[in-house]
Amino acid sequence: MTVYPRMASFKSHTDFTDHLASIQAELPFDVQMQSGPDSPLAAPMDVDGVKVGNRFCILPMEGWDGTTDGAPTDLTRRRWRNFGISGAKWMWGGEAVAVRHDGRANPNQLLMTEENLSAIAGLREELVRAHAERFGTTDDLFVGLQLTHSGRWAKPNEKMTPEPRTAQRNSVLDARVKVTDDSAVISDDELRRLIDDFIVAAVRAEKAGFTFVDVKHCHGYLGHELLSGVDRAGDFGGSFENRTRFVREIVAGIAAAAPSLKMGVRLSIYDFMPFHPGDDERIGVPVPGADPRLSWGCGPTGLEVDLSEPSRFLQLLEQIGVKMVCTTAGSPYSTPHVQRPAYFPPSDGYRPPEDPLVGVARQLHATAELKRKHPGITFVGSGYTYLQDWLPNVAQAAVAQGWVDSIGLGRMVLSYPEMPADVIAGTTTQRKKVCRTFSDCTTAPRNGMISGCFPLDGFYKAMPEREALKALK
Repeated sequence: MTVYPRMASFKSHTDFTDHLASIQAELPFDVQMQSGPDSPLAAPMDVDGVKVGNRFCILPMEGWDGTTDGAPTDLTRRRWRNFGISGAKWMWGGEAVAVRHDGRANPNQLLMTEENLSAIAGLREELVRAHAERFGTTDDLFVGLQLTHSGRWAKPNEKMTPEPRTAQRNSVLDARVKVTDDSAVISDDELRRLIDDFIVAAVRAEKAGFTFVDVKHCHGYLGHELLSGVDRAGDFGGSFENRTRFVREIVAGIAAAAPSLKMGVRLSIYDFMPFHPGDDERIGVPVPGADPRLSWGCGPTGLEVDLSEPSRFLQLLEQIGVKMVCTTAGSPYSTPHVQRPAYFPPSDGYRPPEDPLVGVARQLHATAELKRKHPGITFVGSGYTYLQDWLPNVAQAAVAQGWVDSIGLGRMVLSYPEMPADVIAGTTTQRKKVCRTFSDCTTAPRNGMISGCFPLDGFYKAMPEREALKALK
């Protein structure tokens, strides 16, 4: 059985860089960390005319702790307060907020309705207030809201019951959400109404005080699946022009209805064909019969990156006025080792088919290549949490060497929200809070529970769900 070394086993920078060399995974790395205003990670930047105070960004994560009406709860507010005290100056979307009920990924996801507007505005206010109390100023804080429709992976009414709205038929993925005929395929007329829903949600986000919105195109959700809709008929499928019509019309509509609102896109810049547990120790293998054509940014074998169309898409985004992109990869449902490298898979996942550091390097290199090709876009990168104790060294070098503009953190801030502030201040990293990619934050919601860091956050560690998770694992 192949066993990859755990990140915590690398006790020195030499241990870590020697291992990277042994697996031919090139990553930028600074041995000496800089702190205070001299740190590359502390450098302010201009993002579409807005001053952003440093190079850390909080990535949007899917919430499972709202009300059934889509309003935030105390658990939601606690998470947003933690974002505020993190020290990061860029909040990419807070979390995924559905633009209408049938697009919710779970029955407790936030929903941007008129009834929920003041409560969602309150989340932003809570974050800003917490940031001001800790850091004194919010003049250089950039806060947005991610707008989404979960498409194929929607579960709006029951936590364990899929109600998919797919972009096209896909035999492998259809089987996973019990699609047996064309009735789950969202029609062109429905897409046109959904475009209006995105625009209305963006106007509400502007009223709630958010400076920008993210039109989500990642992780297998509807916007992302439309990009690979090569078999779809009609105005939203087939040609590149048709497959990008959805985002073009949303962006144009938001620009007309909310002209002061900035716009970004979180994009899975590549994917592989779907994987599942293999017969050998549940190590992930490609699903037999999967069609590589239906994976965005994927080469002909389904197992390599092809950035030609993603690069063309970024060129389009520039042309229509979108100047910021948050890169990610893959899908948590079909290619989790591509999307979010982890040592420990979620309960319904598979063991990694490669050293997770290979997946981290793949994401960082792809982002760096796109940044070189598209210097007019500001890039937030993902995939850093798996680096754990060595995250600051790679992050500093990546920014200093121009691989990326901002370092995005997701899972890490569930266990260790203060990491950005500690890194910039030069404070010794609080190792006991560093995310070790146990995947409990994914396993819990996949089994109908709330999401949180049950192993490392004392608040969640004290909950009864922790014992239920132990039993599952």
